[in-house]
Amino acid sequence: MVQKASPKSSILKNCLNAFWTGGAICTFAQGLTDIYGSAFGYDIKDARCLTGLTLIFIAALLTALSLYDNIAKFAGAGTLVPITGFANSVAAPAIEFRSEGLILGLGAKIFAIAGPVIVYGTACSIVYGLILCVQGLF
Repeated sequence: MVQKASPKSSILKNCLNAFWTGGAICTFAQGLTDIYGSAFGYDIKDARCLTGLTLIFIAALLTALSLYDNIAKFAGAGTLVPITGFANSVAAPAIEFRSEGLILGLGAKIFAIAGPVIVYGTACSIVYGLILCVQGLF
């Protein structure tokens, strides 16, 4: 019954859409890294960091404007693999449940899709950053 009710999809077309879209996102990211490095004079480490931040911001903005879902419908897994998929998985529940309030809506549901691993990853990166900051003072 499920196979009869499910729409037919072309595996080749879906794979190509994912390939081209994921490749376009990664090419755009490399272009940003090059621009941050050459035009603004950042070293490669800082340029890559700024690129990641820019991609996260763009994905969250597209999610808020309800445009990311349209891109994901076309691209499929092509939007899941890069950092933009991560940003979407955090921003989407935050936007969806914002009407339920900051605590029970946003706070409780923001990591529903991305998972609790993100919480520990973020906490560990903050601790690591503080250690490096304190270490740099001495």
